[in-house]
Amino acid sequence: MLSDRLLESLNLQKLQSTIIKFGTANVLLAVLAIAATALVVDYAHMLYLRSKMPPGPFPLPIIGNTFSLPDNKPWIYFEELSKKYNTPLITFWIGRNPTLWINDAWAAHDIFEKKAQIYASRPRMVVFGELGTGQSNLVTMRILSNADRDHWRIHRKLMHIGVGVQSVRGYREIQNNESKVVALDFLRTPAEYVKHLERYATSVVSIIAFGRRVASYNDPIITEVIALMQLAADLNVPGKSFPMLLETFPFLARFPTFMPWFKGLGIRRNQKGGHYFFKSLADEAVEQYDQKSPSEKASMPTPYAVTLAAEAEKYHLPSAELSSLTGNLFGAGADTSSSTLVTFVLACCAFPEAMQKAQAELDAVVGPTRSPHWDDSPNLPYINAFVKEVLRWRSVAIIGGQPHSPTQDDTYNGWLIPSGCWIQGNVWAIHHNEREFPDPDRFCPDRYIEGHELYRKFPGDRGYMTFGWGRRVCSGQALAEQGTWVTVARLLWGFTIKKARDEKTGKEIDVDIFAYTNGLNMRPVPFRCEILPRTEEIREAIVREGEQALRGLKVHDGESKYRMSTFYQQTREKLKEEVRLDEKGNVQIVKIKK
Repeated sequence: MLSDRLLESLNLQKLQSTIIKFGTANVLLAVLAIAATALVVDYAHMLYLRSKMPPGPFPLPIIGNTFSLPDNKPWIYFEELSKKYNTPLITFWIGRNPTLWINDAWAAHDIFEKKAQIYASRPRMVVFGELGTGQSNLVTMRILSNADRDHWRIHRKLMHIGVGVQSVRGYREIQNNESKVVALDFLRTPAEYVKHLERYATSVVSIIAFGRRVASYNDPIITEVIALMQLAADLNVPGKSFPMLLETFPFLARFPTFMPWFKGLGIRRNQKGGHYFFKSLADEAVEQYDQKSPSEKASMPTPYAVTLAAEAEKYHLPSAELSSLTGNLFGAGADTSSSTLVTFVLACCAFPEAMQKAQAELDAVVGPTRSPHWDDSPNLPYINAFVKEVLRWRSVAIIGGQPHSPTQDDTYNGWLIPSGCWIQGNVWAIHHNEREFPDPDRFCPDRYIEGHELYRKFPGDRGYMTFGWGRRVCSGQALAEQGTWVTVARLLWGFTIKKARDEKTGKEIDVDIFAYTNGLNMRPVPFRCEILPRTEEIREAIVREGEQALRGLKVHDGESKYRMSTFYQQTREKLKEEVRLDEKGNVQIVKIKK
């Protein structure tokens, strides 16, 4: 506008006249003096906060401790710092911002559970929040006002409708049948066990969210969704290189997104094709559900997308927010559940004695003619302990998911926890604390059997903190625990899982129990193993149950016309339009300017 240009011209004239009046050198000296004073004041404030907060390494001005981060697995580094300073909490500075890391189960319980109300918010997250999901997503939603709290409660309520404790029992038949299909897949092509587990996890959440199963591990939606979630996981791990360095230098986020430090984010400013992709999947699911017969609808749970569509007008939520709920369920459920089950396979290879003890219990209680069911759980204490140990030994969400942030200043053991700061539970350190878990890297389900020499008290009634804490605990916890139990129990019942052998020497190939990926949701790096049916009678039962399960799942057969990898480009080319979000988070389709 003309007025803006005139104002800019006047400002330039003032600057020029100031330089002429005082001289270039004097003006530069004044600017440097002001900058130096601001730096000193800011650093003094950092040091003042440091004197009040839990101990940790000494921060430098502006950059804090960022460049002392290791290249990989910082959760181990934070665990070591906690031991070095002999404290359950440590303070680590990411740039000018203090982050607190809780490395002790009892401290995490005291802070996140007992004070859940004030720790229900999120801190400012530049990479994953502002440049990623935004304020409209339940995962990263900040609570800075009563309106924010009400908004968050609506999202949480809608998520509980889909995967709350009361809802997930209605999904048991789906999980049971898909688990039987996994056993059949293991029997037919055991070398592809990772793909089978990924298909299983993706199919379960796809049925729940959209009413459609994923029948083949070659379906591209599996690799696309898991790749997306692993990228998101990588963008949640503190780092000293871009793009995570944007947390240290947040002002760089204001630059155009073609700048090199945005590489790896997969974003374009103000363009959120992912939201519209999941909205399109949801709309498609509603259309397909409406086309089903009354008998078909009666034989399946109502897809979550259909439920959300019915609730949309009641809560006046933008379409982008509704689609983010199905997207979170679909993406997070597929990645974390499959990673947990791959860890289970690794544990069987590395610790066969635990597998054999579990199989002895299953043989005594269940027998060879049928696979285990949740109804058997009260009579399978070792299997229950085995599943708990799977969830503890190598927890997927290794730093407890997203960080928390207090909505007011708080104290713990006399230390200040300032309002708005980044505070994270280090699940790795918590689950490897020898006080609660002696010999923590040993996979030993007996540690959950009261009276065993390794049994120790642990806060809460589960014996692990895999799914986070308080009001930000993972919404899908009940669904994940339910599915993990039946799948682990069934695969233990059906198969001997052991180390692969070298084709030339015949010697066993060792597995590395520490070889895991670096993301927030970690999983074992690829490893070979041998998977064999335990007996002929069990093999016959696996085939019989698997074929019955496929018939039971037929009502969920169907395909989607959408693919994440091509969706945005197809929308752009076919419609000559782009997908964008407005300031309120609503999806908008805008004409492409030539």
